[in-house]
Amino acid sequence: MTTETKRTLCNRDCPDACGLVATIEDGRLVRLGGDPDHPVTRGFICSRTSRFPERQNSPERLLTPLLRRGGGGGGDGGTAGGFTGGLARAGVLEPASWDEALSTIADTLLRIRGESGPAAILHYRSGGSLGLLKAVVDYFFELLGPVSVKRGDICSGGGDAAQETDFGDEESHDLFDLAHARSILLWGKNPTVSNIHLLPFLRDAKRRGACLLLIDPIHHKTEALADRWIAPRPGGDFHLALGAAAVLFARGAVDPGAASWNDHFAEFRALALSRDAGAWAREAGVSEAEVGLVADALAARPCSIQVGWGMARRTNGSAIVRALDALASVSGNLGIPGGGVSYYFKRRGAYDTSFLSKRPPRTLSEPLLGQELLNARDPAVRAVWVTAGNPVAMLPDSTTVARAFESREFVVVVDSFVTDTARRATVVLPTTTLVEDDDLHGAYGHHWLGVSTPVLAPPPGVLSDLEIVQRLAAAVDARTSPSEKKIAPLLAGSARDWKRRLLRRVEPLGVTVDALEGGAKRNPLAPRVLFEGRRFPTDTGRMNLVHDFPPEPPEEPGFPLWLFSNSTERAQSSQWAGAPPDLLPAACHPATATTAGLADGDEAWLESALGRLRVRVRFDDRQRRDVVLVPKGGHFDRGASANALIRARLTDAGEGAAYLDCRVRLAPAR
Repeated sequence: MTTETKRTLCNRDCPDACGLVATIEDGRLVRLGGDPDHPVTRGFICSRTSRFPERQNSPERLLTPLLRRGGGGGGDGGTAGGFTGGLARAGVLEPASWDEALSTIADTLLRIRGESGPAAILHYRSGGSLGLLKAVVDYFFELLGPVSVKRGDICSGGGDAAQETDFGDEESHDLFDLAHARSILLWGKNPTVSNIHLLPFLRDAKRRGACLLLIDPIHHKTEALADRWIAPRPGGDFHLALGAAAVLFARGAVDPGAASWNDHFAEFRALALSRDAGAWAREAGVSEAEVGLVADALAARPCSIQVGWGMARRTNGSAIVRALDALASVSGNLGIPGGGVSYYFKRRGAYDTSFLSKRPPRTLSEPLLGQELLNARDPAVRAVWVTAGNPVAMLPDSTTVARAFESREFVVVVDSFVTDTARRATVVLPTTTLVEDDDLHGAYGHHWLGVSTPVLAPPPGVLSDLEIVQRLAAAVDARTSPSEKKIAPLLAGSARDWKRRLLRRVEPLGVTVDALEGGAKRNPLAPRVLFEGRRFPTDTGRMNLVHDFPPEPPEEPGFPLWLFSNSTERAQSSQWAGAPPDLLPAACHPATATTAGLADGDEAWLESALGRLRVRVRFDDRQRRDVVLVPKGGHFDRGASANALIRARLTDAGEGAAYLDCRVRLAPAR
């Protein structure tokens, strides 16, 4: 038996971009562990990734293209998925050769482009892999069209818009800068599940004497690390932040120079003082003393606010993040070591994607994609290509998304497994997995750059996304007239060639492919402390303070509970879900369940205005009585996807998805 270890980098949708060490026995992946030499991830990984060998070696792995045979074009748009399991698209997905699959795709895309124009084709790309070489797939579709693409961001759109509005840019303090913080607010953030490599930095800060407050409507394991847990009502974070601001103003604890670097300072002050701390506390669902604790942490400069991504997924989500930005600014916690509001690290900031022309094609809103696909006209969307995503399970109102995909004339899905979306495809193309990946990476949880290198060769018949579009480009070129511009030459080059091209901005600073293959390197363009000197890249050079009340989600009589669909230690969205449990677990306070006539372990219906899922009730007396928790993502066709219950609606800015404004109820299953 031959055993060897090889290093690579995780490409999954996670902030950490972990360094990995793979153990290979006789050409088979038997173990994934952490790379001890990675400066941030330091030799440990999450349990989801450590179990990846099961997925890599799964008999369900897709190893050949699939082509739908025996059916016509789009289906009749009938109900699908989570509730009935019936697909409207006719025919059966059967194995096909790459030549047949790519010929079918090239012929169909060119026909649709010729008949209806390139906007009749939608390229949907998501974060199933965060590799930068996925931009070459974007480039192919830009050259083919430009085709339609999505706009907005289901994950971080609200928070992105908030920080870009406030600061003129979006970045974070260096992760190691937490060593300078005297207090840390973990606001809506659960690093024990979704950002595990932040935990050592938090523990180090606590050992140095930093105070750590956790602010979150739901209880999770991070509470054990915190000095205090504050649980506002769902969506009440804006009111809690304004209450803390009111306390700072009332105490005279606002930075004396704050008016000089903040626009709308007077208006923000008036908004904060429009209520006293007690009134803000009541609206936030916390005690007045808890509001004071937040103000104390901010006044004990430097204070770092670590912002969770889920919190912005509300109809007032962008305003919540803006309120946190404002708190940091008026309290003097911007532009200093140990301070800042860290929401997102600019993972693409080091890379050169100037080959994309950024011509404005037609766009469809990602959070509203199901209805946007059904309603698109002049032209209608006839074809969809899906890269690194499973929108049927991922997007709100999954039933409408499923119906929209089933009723398209032509759908191509590139994936390693047959997902809920792939089951609605005309063609499914097999692509490489995490350990076969050859790509370039940034992280949205730290500033280190790296490369993934294949620790295993892909099985025969499996191609990377880069290789797929290169071969498709050749097929398209062969079908176009000699006078038309050819696509394939513009996409030519190995993965290593494209890595070099993407690194042009930082190559003169020593960040080369060779250097990254030797280990992760810090992005030399990223500052360690943001906005030093309180200078901001806005039009005025000052920060833009929020000064208006945000919208509140509409009431839904009969649905008293707030649904939280969160990542768990075992599953993150659909790509890690594996086989679903017999019933989706639904955690809630015992009083919440007994009010509905339910006991611990009972089967129940979890119902929203859109539909219902069968769940198993699990008691958790640490939760608020107005919430119920289920795993994020899951399997739509097996009745285990919370997104089937969640309305498709937008955050207040940034076209994010307001996932967490879903109201539900529990009812006995009879």
